[in-house]
Amino acid sequence: MSTPTPVGGSPILPGPLSWRIGYAEIAALAQVKRPVPTTWSRRHRDFPAPVTREGGSPLFDAREVVDWLVRTGRGNAEPRRLRAEAALHTLSAWRSSGLSAPVLVGALTALICLRQQCDAPVGEHTWGDLLDQAAGLDAEDTFLLSELRAVPDPDHLGPALGALADELTEAAYTPAEACDWVLEARRRLGSHDLAADEPTPVVARALAALAGVGTLADESVLATPYARSGDLLAALHAAAPEDSGHTYLAAEPDPTLARLVRRRMLVRGVFEFSLDVAEGEELSTDDWGDPDVLVCALPYEAGETRSAHRALQRIQDLADHLADGSTAVVLGPADALVRPLPRHGDADRLRRSFLGKGLLKAAISLPDGAFAYRPGYRTAVWILARTPEDERAGRVLLADYSAQPLTGTVLDVLAEDIAIWRASDWRGDRRHEPRHAAVVPAKELDDRPGSGFSPQHRSPEARYTSAVVERPARIADVERHLAALDERVTRRAGTDGPVKTGAVLRPEDQPVRRTTIRRLLKDRRLRRRPGHRIAPEHLSSAGHYAVIGPEEILGSARFGSRRIDRGLVLTAYEHVQFTEPGDLVVTTSPRFGVRVDTEGLSIVVTPARILRVHPDADPPLRPRVLAALLRAAASGHGRTSGAVRASRGIEELSVPDLGSEELQRYEAVLAGIERRAELLRQQAEALDDLARITAGGMADGTLTIQNLPGLPGTDD
Repeated sequence: MSTPTPVGGSPILPGPLSWRIGYAEIAALAQVKRPVPTTWSRRHRDFPAPVTREGGSPLFDAREVVDWLVRTGRGNAEPRRLRAEAALHTLSAWRSSGLSAPVLVGALTALICLRQQCDAPVGEHTWGDLLDQAAGLDAEDTFLLSELRAVPDPDHLGPALGALADELTEAAYTPAEACDWVLEARRRLGSHDLAADEPTPVVARALAALAGVGTLADESVLATPYARSGDLLAALHAAAPEDSGHTYLAAEPDPTLARLVRRRMLVRGVFEFSLDVAEGEELSTDDWGDPDVLVCALPYEAGETRSAHRALQRIQDLADHLADGSTAVVLGPADALVRPLPRHGDADRLRRSFLGKGLLKAAISLPDGAFAYRPGYRTAVWILARTPEDERAGRVLLADYSAQPLTGTVLDVLAEDIAIWRASDWRGDRRHEPRHAAVVPAKELDDRPGSGFSPQHRSPEARYTSAVVERPARIADVERHLAALDERVTRRAGTDGPVKTGAVLRPEDQPVRRTTIRRLLKDRRLRRRPGHRIAPEHLSSAGHYAVIGPEEILGSARFGSRRIDRGLVLTAYEHVQFTEPGDLVVTTSPRFGVRVDTEGLSIVVTPARILRVHPDADPPLRPRVLAALLRAAASGHGRTSGAVRASRGIEELSVPDLGSEELQRYEAVLAGIERRAELLRQQAEALDDLARITAGGMADGTLTIQNLPGLPGTDD
């Protein structure tokens, strides 16, 4: 068995190879894209040298990499997080020392909890002293003693584990954060039983926000049945105001997980007299009373054995804990909570009973991915609140976020809508329209047996929003634009006449001279400029500068639909280079494409790049002609199925090097084609806009068609 090896002055991990990390782990440490560390190692001479290789890939000393990142300030991670993450990224080495993932996670969280309870480092004590301290704190062995006793060969591994617990705690602001860091690494360590049935962190935070924890009175009671490893209970504590004095209840049938929940809450500073974790499915409400807020994720069941009636029965049992004014937020299977059910079946009748009692306040379809280990498990959230009968509004908010990305921003929008919905006493605020949601009468749902609990149309209030009221005016604007384009097409046809290229077979005595893009670059008739890395969250439809990437070049996105704000360019991307009129923007991924930017002042996004024609090139070049020739040359050397790249790179493409007169004639032909094509593109885009706006109004029931000229029976 390997012994702890001092690295940077402290014995952290067993064995010298435990601190070896590759480029992918460096990127995760620094919170950057995967290619960035490779670029650092090439461009910066002071970047740490590889210490060994594995399968041809270089491995680096993690401590040296962390020191370099802290010293240079590169990457996006905080220095304190870097040092802790370096340890977490290499924790898998412990498993080769006889420690299984559950034992490692249990021991580390127990040591961090012991340090917090004793308010003193644990790495300075012998293992026997630590066990004595743990026995004094946990005389009944309910939260940490057994986890420490489970460490194999503690005389060798104990000091290193204690040193690691101290380092993580010192790197974090609080012991609670250090404990959370360890539990964030449970998937990395292979402790899948602790993560499989837990919602993702962003969903756990969203459920706490939906519960309105921040608005609770001090000394309220918060509960999480089916607590698992305590992610939801920890999220509730994090969302509560500091020194709120809340009491936290949990229930978990697995004794090992129940012990972990106790450690997680104790290390967060919750006193033992404000915490009750029951080993079982029933909350200990006899001693504490009914909870003010109850948040839980129903246990996962495979689709083959899942029962909608059983899931709804569990929610009904939870609702029995709700007193007047209490709230419950329940995450469960979408097919039981919001999807259609067999009409008048047991599950349908039980689900509609929540409407008659006025319990159900909101039903929300969530995006896929709420459970990282259950990618095909579609989920929904119910918000329940018990209100006296004379105060019930008889309305339910139905929201469908299933088509939205599962991000914190999207869930924050949902939380804002629910906060306004709750503040209006579940009646709705006419000054605010929920996004991706509609407020409907509960009786309307109750009168449709078996129907799904999802918004089928806009609410009546939505008819008065600006987006709806302005639709006829927007449609009229598009129609006028189309009429103007039709007139331009007619005038253009009358002025230019039919399209004629004048193309004939080339005489044999006039062979064409050829060149390559590489030769044009070498002769400086052409210059190359790289594209830029722009974070996707910095792109919008309302910025100052247009962005050109593979999507715009290949036609999957309309030119100008993606833009970036001037303020971001001046701060986050101060070294960005704009295009100039006539620049060729080319890409080879996912396939070859080229576009001439006629206006300039755009930003090119990698993997696209710029080919800029030198204005005084001799012989001359024309951007429009070069783009057409490149398309033709690339069409014969595309990427075949299964190939990593095209058979020829852009620099190797051979194109005719036309003389001045022939170049001028070809330029005139392409200009004429482009003028006509531009008018057709504008017409196609306007027709797309007209169809989209009209379809949106027809789909949500806010538009109708009347008085269509030339169609009998439409005059109403």
